[in-house]
Amino acid sequence: MFDSLKLYKGQEIDLEHLFAALVQFGYHRQEAVSVEGDFARRGGIIDIFPVSFELPIRIELENNTVFYIKTFNFISGELLWEHKMVIVLPLKKPSHYRTVSFTEEYPLFNFLDINIGDYVVHNHHGIGRFLGIQKIKVQDKPKDHLVIEYDRQEKLYVPVESMHLVQKYIAFQVRRPKLYRLGGRDWERTKTRARKGIQKLAWELLSLQALRMASCGHKFSPDTAWQKQFEATFQYQETPDQIKATAEVKKDMEQGKPMDRLLCGDVGYGKTEVAMRAAFKAVMDNKQVAYLVPTTILAEQHYHNFNTRLKDFPINVQMLCRFKTGSEQEKIIMDISEGKVDIVIGTHRLLSDDVHFKDLGLIIIDEEQRFGVKAKEKLKKIRLTTDVLTLTATPIPRTLYMGLMGAKDLSVINTPPQNRLPVKTIVVEYDEGLIQQAINREMSRKGQVFFVHNRIHDIDKVADKLKRIFPSNMRLAVAHGAMPPRALERVMSAFLKGEIDCLLSTMIIESGIDVPNANTIIVDNAHTFGLSDLHQLRGRVGRFNIPAFAYFMFPKGKILDSDAKKRLEAIQQYAYLGAGFNIAMQDLEIRGAGNLLGCQQHGFIAAVGFDLYCRLLREAVENFKRILPHEN
Repeated sequence: MFDSLKLYKGQEIDLEHLFAALVQFGYHRQEAVSVEGDFARRGGIIDIFPVSFELPIRIELENNTVFYIKTFNFISGELLWEHKMVIVLPLKKPSHYRTVSFTEEYPLFNFLDINIGDYVVHNHHGIGRFLGIQKIKVQDKPKDHLVIEYDRQEKLYVPVESMHLVQKYIAFQVRRPKLYRLGGRDWERTKTRARKGIQKLAWELLSLQALRMASCGHKFSPDTAWQKQFEATFQYQETPDQIKATAEVKKDMEQGKPMDRLLCGDVGYGKTEVAMRAAFKAVMDNKQVAYLVPTTILAEQHYHNFNTRLKDFPINVQMLCRFKTGSEQEKIIMDISEGKVDIVIGTHRLLSDDVHFKDLGLIIIDEEQRFGVKAKEKLKKIRLTTDVLTLTATPIPRTLYMGLMGAKDLSVINTPPQNRLPVKTIVVEYDEGLIQQAINREMSRKGQVFFVHNRIHDIDKVADKLKRIFPSNMRLAVAHGAMPPRALERVMSAFLKGEIDCLLSTMIIESGIDVPNANTIIVDNAHTFGLSDLHQLRGRVGRFNIPAFAYFMFPKGKILDSDAKKRLEAIQQYAYLGAGFNIAMQDLEIRGAGNLLGCQQHGFIAAVGFDLYCRLLREAVENFKRILPHEN
């Protein structure tokens, strides 16, 4: 009896056993795979679309031995990235199999491969170094074992059927971890200390949830005819995950307790549409909506999008940020307090003490981790009485822990929008000829270009250089955060309308700005950016069904430090659709995470590794849940 299939390079496979197991798991044999739960065979090629995977995997066999396992794009057939090992989980849990909870027990296992030389954590023996896979004779039959080296070169041989006890060690710190001795008591003492400290965090997370569940929230009405009419104005085909997430959000809103849901999805995967539908539903019940975003540029874009989508409905949308003059802000604040404003989109200005809502029903928070401590404290209080929907493209912050551990409701959008193509990513030395070629190609297909230069003091010199390279018919504009608000607003509005060919800007365009006609981005001095920043910048293009290009350039002849080199290698490696999780994890590994959950919790992550930390936190959450009020 088994609860998962472990497939790894070099493994001998009995095909009849594999197919029987997949059928028992609820998978269906098809001519070709297209959705989770499909599998197919063509000669020595086996395709499987495992549950919880963003894309299917392809296994090539040679003499019934696994030659490779690769993720592939089931639309184009393109092979993407290789795995040393994957775990296939049941689509359904047959009653005669052991049931296990997998939790975009094994929070990280299907996202991260273990390479030779990596530090790993064995649940029972602690931190060691992975040396590879070796065949060991067991009852005169050779079996594959993971080999882990511990302190004083002691070695542990772990049979592959127990490999779920081994995880890659991730602590978000630069220094090397301490290796443990086999059979010693240090590891158990370390785990006990971490478990006790983690219980404090679990209680904090769950006591907040318990207060929310004990509070009375507004019970929103079922969808109206106008709701259906509004949703029909969405110009794209909804993905299955968008439909599912929307249903989950609406169900929460129709309950009698305040919603607190986290919506995770990679850049450009359609989180905003789910949020818009929730906002419309709230307004249909005569409730006000606050949409909180981290930048004025993003506020401007959402404001534009909401007004476009709502033009046929009697709904008053306003924007509150520094683009508005003092007198305009005062008028908007007064209208909010009198209930004349239905939806207000803004930066942290929305959380100021002078902003009072007549009847706030829903607050939508875009990338909560980008707001300061003061803003987060205010949001903590709002959560107890008001429905809250938090959107994130970088699934690492504290909010994700709450979702993974069951302390927060979690929706995930893993499906890329229909016809979405991966962005072709080029890491290269600065080359004016290549810049000229890239921009000319984009302009020849009537497209637009982002050129990112993140230093205000010499951005005008870069503008002069670009003007020299290009003919006079290229319309160039500059945008950065130090510009007067009205001037910046005019530039961004012109770019959105297609009146500018090339926008030379700082990182203010990083978050959320969506210009389907812009499908080339050039990032100057890319070696100075964080990996997650590079991924967000790349997400500004490729948001439609047109091939898109991202050029990450570093100075000619520049000798990059090891971290910069790792970041640029990673942005090129993780260029496939849905790479956000891997990008975020890799970024944290490279630069360290700082203080994700408080200094003490950070120490516990370093002591036992992120994966085991997640397991211990989940264990504590489950224990405390038994003594806290439950949802009816």
